[in-house]
Amino acid sequence: MAEAHQGRVQAVVEEMVQSLERDHIRIMQSRMFKCSAECCDRSTDSMAQVHQCIERCHTPLGQAQALVTSEMEKFQDRLARCTMHCSDKAKDLFDSGAKEPAVRSLMDHCVGTCVDDHINLIPSMTRRLKDNLDSIQ
Repeated sequence: MAEAHQGRVQAVVEEMVQSLERDHIRIMQSRMFKCSAECCDRSTDSMAQVHQCIERCHTPLGQAQALVTSEMEKFQDRLARCTMHCSDKAKDLFDSGAKEPAVRSLMDHCVGTCVDDHINLIPSMTRRLKDNLDSIQ
């Protein structure tokens, strides 16, 4: 993917991840640490009970991180498939005898369209992630 297109996607994704981290993940981390500290304050519990309590405190954050990771992987896979399609189209055009400038132009336009389409998916993906993260809390 051309650097300019890659930079555009990266900036939008980074903004989304920072928003999720600030508005959801950080709050979950705070709850996890407070919960874990309360587990450690249970002086009558056994070491195993305290460990189980701490594990329970960590579960929501682990679920949240898995959710975000899964969504990001799906997004990256879709974008990669789209750009691979562009690459195939460019190769087909080149194999049919087109000159390199025409092939580059097709590739740049096609990848640009992929990037635009996927950037347009970010708001709905963000809403879905926020809703799912809220349900974990």
